[in-house]
Amino acid sequence: MASQVRIGIIGAGAVSDYHHVPGIRLDPRAELVGVCDSNAALVEKRRGEWGCPIATTDYEEFCRHEKIDAVIIATPNHTHCPIALAAVACGKHVLCEKPLGLNAAEARQMYRAAEKAGVVHMTAFTYRFAPAMRYLRHLVRSGAVGEPRHFRSQRFLDWPETSWGWRQYKRSAGAGDLFDMTIHRIDFAIDLMGPIAQVCGAVRRFVPRDRTADGQPCPPSEVDDWSSLIGEFRSGAVGVWEGTTLAKGYGRNGFGHEWAEVNGSQLSVVYQLHCPNQVLIGRTGQDLAPQPVPAEFLVAPGSPRDPHQGEPATVFRYDVVWEFVSAIVEGRPAVPSFYDGLRAQVVADAVLESYAQRRWIAIDDEPR
Repeated sequence: MASQVRIGIIGAGAVSDYHHVPGIRLDPRAELVGVCDSNAALVEKRRGEWGCPIATTDYEEFCRHEKIDAVIIATPNHTHCPIALAAVACGKHVLCEKPLGLNAAEARQMYRAAEKAGVVHMTAFTYRFAPAMRYLRHLVRSGAVGEPRHFRSQRFLDWPETSWGWRQYKRSAGAGDLFDMTIHRIDFAIDLMGPIAQVCGAVRRFVPRDRTADGQPCPPSEVDDWSSLIGEFRSGAVGVWEGTTLAKGYGRNGFGHEWAEVNGSQLSVVYQLHCPNQVLIGRTGQDLAPQPVPAEFLVAPGSPRDPHQGEPATVFRYDVVWEFVSAIVEGRPAVPSFYDGLRAQVVADAVLESYAQRRWIAIDDEPR
């Protein structure tokens, strides 16, 4: 491998521009060398903006390029599996946006291929890197909360009721809020509380989204804009999740409302996205009150990122790339891996199955 990890980005949209490119720029061990997108005009635009010597609309050609060591996949959901399989077949390390695929079968195929190829694989479960979430995890794992009993998650957004583009069709997205937002919360619930044993869930589409932002007609949405589930963890703890894009008044400068809490036998601890550098902690006789996240949890270990620079609810996302590159350089698995993406996908699929069949669905503890 070259002295630096040479990264190519597949999918040149806003997520890459806002999150992945700044993360690469912050890491002295990483170099952005290529851009690939199905939109030729966007490829040329990003080539100039990002300064990429390699630029193409052909992802297979891109994955074969000898001057690329690793790829970041930030494309529509239905393309994740074929692109990832092409990349690992060429020996490239892969960081892929969530959900890994349109269903658990695709995610499992990606995971197995990456493991067989011996490459580093990572799922972009961004919110694991929020300082408050990292500290909450520490408080749970260290025993400070006592016996974890309840997990609770709310993700409320106030989005326009116009078209989501590819994100609103099952063939390209798989599902809506469930796969886009709630799947993140499923992941960090498993990380905090351990494997989920069974779930029951429901989804609903309230808004047709049959008009674009400029008023042009388009085929109506086929996916959920509200999702919810109840889960039982193998530990005996329980969880409740709810997500929506239709919560009026929950703008919060575009970040929306996110609340995740663990109630334990000793403490309750709360993470909130809009103030990610503090947690709320309470115990019997002491109401929930804000406490700053200790300095050692503000950035990923070793990251050069200054946690006091930039918008707090944005900058922690840059540590995703830091973890990816660290795993490559250190020759270890990345966290969260494709396996973590698969575990969350199994649960999300079970929510859809539960709603269709109106019953609880058992979760395979070892979905490999």
